[in-house]
Amino acid sequence: MHMNSAPHLLTEDRPEYERLLDDALRHAHERPELAAVGERLNAAQLRTMALAAVALITAAAATEYEQYVKARDELRATGRDADPGTAPDGLGQSGAGIGAVVTVLAPMLAGTAAAIFLLIGYLLKMLEPPPAFATTMVGAGWFFAAATAAAILVAAVGLLITALRNGSTSLAAREAGEDLPDDVALARETWRQALLERGIVPFLRDALTEPAIGPVVPAPHRPAGRLPKIGYSRPDFAGPDEGPAAAPRPTYSSPDFTSPDFGGPEHELD
Repeated sequence: MHMNSAPHLLTEDRPEYERLLDDALRHAHERPELAAVGERLNAAQLRTMALAAVALITAAAATEYEQYVKARDELRATGRDADPGTAPDGLGQSGAGIGAVVTVLAPMLAGTAAAIFLLIGYLLKMLEPPPAFATTMVGAGWFFAAATAAAILVAAVGLLITALRNGSTSLAAREAGEDLPDDVALARETWRQALLERGIVPFLRDALTEPAIGPVVPAPHRPAGRLPKIGYSRPDFAGPDEGPAAAPRPTYSSPDFTSPDFGGPEHELD
């Protein structure tokens, strides 16, 4: 089970959720209800908590999100129907694939032929007397060399045109540039505002005001012999001399060593 997964939030909209969350944390000082950021919990801790509660937070704006997804899907369906490069029988894709293969192979084949003809032609011209077709092979080599340069130029132009066309027609690029129809843009902005005001900000506010989360006491000011509570209790270990079943410890006494009996002058032997 993934804690960070939300059934109703599509994967493509997860980055938008994270951008809204980061923006709310970045401008938390501008909201009185989030002024306590950094006292009990810092921004990184709050972000981790909000990412783990995606389903809970996004549920507050589920209605607006459903309308936004519906409007976006209708836009995509309209774009697919109006795309002239899409053919129902796949002929358009086949033609594009053949063109790509030719664009890649043409410079390679022409360059290989140019190298072979030029090498053989100049080797033949070194003979005495040179064969009559040596000049013809050299000319053919230079012809294929020019064809190689032209094929490379055509391939570069084709790649550039394809990149520009794909960039201008992709929905992701249009969304990044805010180039959306009015209904889709309005639905998107409505969902963003609802998610921020009814989901993200209330969650952060509740996390900051939760009484169960107390401030962490710095180590120099912490009472001696006590550990901060972090959500679980330590096991109760008893020493061997505690409890009703504790047996008495054996006692040991040191040997009784006595020093020699030395006395004073009055105890001298006769």
